[in-house]
Amino acid sequence: MMICGRPSSRSVFPVRVLRSVTTDLIVGVGRVQAVSDSVSTTMEPVVHFLDVVAVHGRFPVLTGASLTVDPHEIVLVQGPNGAGKTSLLRSCAGLLPIVQGSARVLGLDLAVDRRAVRALVGMLGHTNGLYDDLSVAENVRFWGRSAGASDTEITAAMGELGLGGRLSLVKAVKLSAGQRRRCALAAVLARRPKLWLLDEPHAGLDAQGRDLLDDVLRRAAAAGATVLFASHELDRAMPLADRVVRIDGGRMVEPRPC
Repeated sequence: MMICGRPSSRSVFPVRVLRSVTTDLIVGVGRVQAVSDSVSTTMEPVVHFLDVVAVHGRFPVLTGASLTVDPHEIVLVQGPNGAGKTSLLRSCAGLLPIVQGSARVLGLDLAVDRRAVRALVGMLGHTNGLYDDLSVAENVRFWGRSAGASDTEITAAMGELGLGGRLSLVKAVKLSAGQRRRCALAAVLARRPKLWLLDEPHAGLDAQGRDLLDDVLRRAAAAGATVLFASHELDRAMPLADRVVRIDGGRMVEPRPC
């Protein structure tokens, strides 16, 4: 599902387009510094869940999850299919209601500030959320500008994911699966989110694309961002992660060093 706030006045696309798309790409709107005065500037955890119960419809998808993620960390979420990995990421993005427990993301209480949280995170799910009739550059520019990114930041994001030159002019519908994944990742990168939430981020990427992604995430963490990602590709994910948490039945275990 695409969740976005109001695009900036610099956006070149109409608001109705933003509201009409259903995808797994979630790019918050507005620069982190200006989104909310209530966001703490102290070094408190980026994610702090304590005995959290979250629901999808009436079904509990988190059943008492507790997790703390600190600034600059890259944390891998492991677990079997249906364990709650995607639900955890979606909860952190403010997409699922918290009905019990304490849940704070980037200093905001998810019980009351879910909309504000969405403006601070960049999330990419299983699908890529691209407009097929737009080029690579147009897709990244759309999502970047909706978050207030400059043309320089947008161009740099495409370059970091290997999408510069003639490839930037290619329509999304003509891209390979790996190129589409890179384009979606560039759209998230363009806004420089404080919290990256990625569901199987390496899926569809070739070896070069996976290396590019890992470099991007390491540089983002070094620059102050935090990364929480789910993956079954442990040979790739384990060397990237600082810590691993496991989830099963909607409950998590404590992190451990990789």
